[in-house]
Amino acid sequence: MNNRKKKWSEVVFSYLWSAPSLILILLIVIFPILYTGYISLTNMNVYHWNNYEIIGLENYKDALLVFDNGFLTALLLTVLWTIINMILQLVIAFLVASLLNLKGLRLRNIYRTLLIFPWAMPGYVSILLWKTGMFNSQFGLLNQWLEKFGIQPVRWLGGNVSAFLSCTVVNLWLALPFMITIIDGALQSVDKSYYESALLDGASWLKRTFYITIPLIKPIIAPSVVITTFTTFKQFDVIYLLTQQVGAKTGADIHTILTYAYEKAFITNNYGYSSAISIIIFVILIAFSVITNIKPKEERQ
Repeated sequence: MNNRKKKWSEVVFSYLWSAPSLILILLIVIFPILYTGYISLTNMNVYHWNNYEIIGLENYKDALLVFDNGFLTALLLTVLWTIINMILQLVIAFLVASLLNLKGLRLRNIYRTLLIFPWAMPGYVSILLWKTGMFNSQFGLLNQWLEKFGIQPVRWLGGNVSAFLSCTVVNLWLALPFMITIIDGALQSVDKSYYESALLDGASWLKRTFYITIPLIKPIIAPSVVITTFTTFKQFDVIYLLTQQVGAKTGADIHTILTYAYEKAFITNNYGYSSAISIIIFVILIAFSVITNIKPKEERQ
């Protein structure tokens, strides 16, 4: 009986000690999610700020069942954006990291330091430098180089396709240093004796890569790949600052789900609808998190 009382008092005591943290989590994380969910069920907007009404799932129906509203287009573009950026990041980062690990490479540490610079620079500054210094249609470096070859200036951020490609380049500039650093560290952890044995057997670089390198570094880089996929999927600043910044729109009409939600919330002031979009994004990210954490049967046994 005394042991049960002692255990019970320890449990109560531990919860009391944890109460401030739990209350803080409730206020900062859980309450905003619940409140956003509540607003998503209303018609709250700039015209119905205080006298809004509960309209049920109408906002969700408008987002998911009405193609002309733009959400499904933004969702498809976001998926395409994530897939293209992740493939390019992994391929380029792996190739660069492999070059950094070549035998006899001089100034290796200097190259590694230089590759960190884009990551160390504030993202906002980097994006605006690319926008004004590289992509500007009048005095950007890209168009200056084209003019030297007699080619007409290009409005890099004016068309949907060119703007999408330009945003992809800037996103790679910002994201590659992190992925290169992770893969570089993973490659250094691989036992070189595996490569020596493979070379004796006459294995080519591709075979060594697919049968030795990738299987061995996969568990190391997997968490970073998942995190980068999350951040790429909910990318906002690159696309917004390059193409949609208020007072500096370029003419391109490309939206990810976050820029779409931002426009509905703070440009058209449709808070109920934008809250529904936010909840849908939240559900998608939670579902992705659950899927990525499902272990194969071999690992569970």
